[in-house]
Amino acid sequence: MTDEDEIRDQMIDAFEGADYPISSPMDLVPALPNGPGTTFESGDFSMTAMELNTKTSGGDFPYDDVETFVDDIIEDLKEQGEL
Repeated sequence: MTDEDEIRDQMIDAFEGADYPISSPMDLVPALPNGPGTTFESGDFSMTAMELNTKTSGGDFPYDDVETFVDDIIEDLKEQGEL
């Protein structure tokens, strides 16, 4: 079973190093520990940062902080039936 809080924590850890505010997904790439191949996993859920960008709307940029960005991505994943 997928633990949404675990995924949220992994995303915050991965994306918090970006230089906020961010205006596009490309602003996040330098912060990712393994670049676009950075993987978020919990239970049956496994998705790379690149897959997040293609399977979600990508967010409603710009974002001033990591929490708001991750909240939007988590909501989008739920709406897409991924979480």
